[in-house]
Parts: sequence; structure tokens; C-alpha cells
Amino acid sequence: MQPASLFDLSGKTAVIIGGTGELCGAMAEALAAAGAHAVLAGRSEEKAGGRLAKIRSSGGQGSFIPVEAAERSSLAELLATTLAAHGKVDILINGAGANSPTPFLEITDEEYERLFRINTTAVFMACQIFGRYFVENHIRASIINVGSMSGLLPLSRVFTYSMTKAAVHNLSRNLAREWAPHGIRVNTLVPGFFPAEQNRQVLNPERVGNILRHTPMQRFGSAGELAGATLLLASDQAGSFITGTELVVDGGYSAMTI
Repeated sequence: MQPASLFDLSGKTAVIIGGTGELCGAMAEALAAAGAHAVLAGRSEEKAGGRLAKIRSSGGQGSFIPVEAAERSSLAELLATTLAAHGKVDILINGAGANSPTPFLEITDEEYERLFRINTTAVFMACQIFGRYFVENHIRASIINVGSMSGLLPLSRVFTYSMTKAAVHNLSRNLAREWAPHGIRVNTLVPGFFPAEQNRQVLNPERVGNILRHTPMQRFGSAGELAGATLLLASDQAGSFITGTELVVDGGYSAMTI
């Protein structure tokens, strides 16, 4: 088998929840470039428009379907709409998210519940809805849940966010074990520090300096640098024996101690 064919996703349909955002949008571009039809699922059709223009200008295929990631009925409608348009789903990416820099003693119940609903409950529900479809229809699918470095190594100033992502990591490992007999692979893609909408509010100059000192490559990642990891986990050829793992893309951050 030629190396390029290992990552060929021609004929696949990929649903990217959070695909209108910066990181998941770049992941969607990578999937489309490999031949998949990339369904960008999110709130903003305007944001999706710019990303779809890039996908199509490069010869890829993509579309937008609105979704409220934390609402079960909206997720069910997303699946139904995708099936009506494309006949199947092969790849699911759960990447919608929210963050907050609130000091621990000032975190309200409302903020706590909001972050858990967006970051954790939404992933749980999407895995249930799409997972049931995969299992019942004997589809050898790939689910990629977007985790966080803070889900592995607790980070200051993002207490609730860290908890929500740790839960996503745990859920992914459990589902990988549960669904392996069905040929469904479940993995967590763990970005290091990539500037994006949800973390810009916590990246003040002092924090940026601390992060870069702790990162051997001494820079932030760019969204396109998630492409390789995305294709590896999405491909049922290149990633055929990869499930239950946490694939870290962090410029060496997690390897650094002192």
C-alpha cells in the first residue's frame, strides 16, 4: 500500500461539531483535502462560509449544518440531516468548547454548569446519538474527541475547564473499550497551546511567557499543525489499530519538567 493511500478518505463523510471554530475548522480542511465530505456543524453560518470557501477552492467538498451542540434534539437532527444528504457518517469529531478564567472561589453554579454542558455533556450526547447509529448499522467509524492539555496536567486559572476536559478523556477511553468489538475507534486529540477563541481571554502577556518557557519548541502551535494527527486518527487504514489513546500535539509541553 502506498503511503498516501493510508490517509485517503475518499467517499467518507465526516461530521465536525465545532467545525466553524479555528482548530476544528482546520481539522475539517484536512479531512476534506484527504477526500472526505466535511460537514461543518456549528452555530455560525457566516464563519462556516469562509472555511467552506477555502475547502472548495482547494477542490474539497464541504457543507454547513447548524447545531446546538449541548441540545440532544439538535444533535439528533444533525445526524438525520447528514444522513439524508450523504447517506452515511463515518467520522465524528467533537470539538465544540468554552472556557473561562474565573478564579476558583468566584466560580458560580451557572458558570460551572454551562462549561460542563458545552464541554462534556455535549460530547456525551453526541457519542450516544452517533454511536448508536454506528453500532446499529455496523459502521467501522472513527470518533475523535478534542481534549486539552489541561485534561492531563491541571493548569492554573481554568479550573472548571480542566475538569470538563478530564471527563472527556475518561469518556473516550471507556467508549474505546466498549465499542472496539464493533470496529468503532474512539480517541482523544490533545492540542497543546494553540491560540483560539476560547483561550484568548486567558492568554495575557505573563501567561504567554510562562507557556513558552515551558514549551521546548518555544512557540504556540498553528491550527494547520493538527492536520496530521487528525488524518491519522480518522483513517481506518493508517489508524486501524489506534483506539483509546490520547494523541498529544503540544510542541513538547508535556515532556517539560524543569
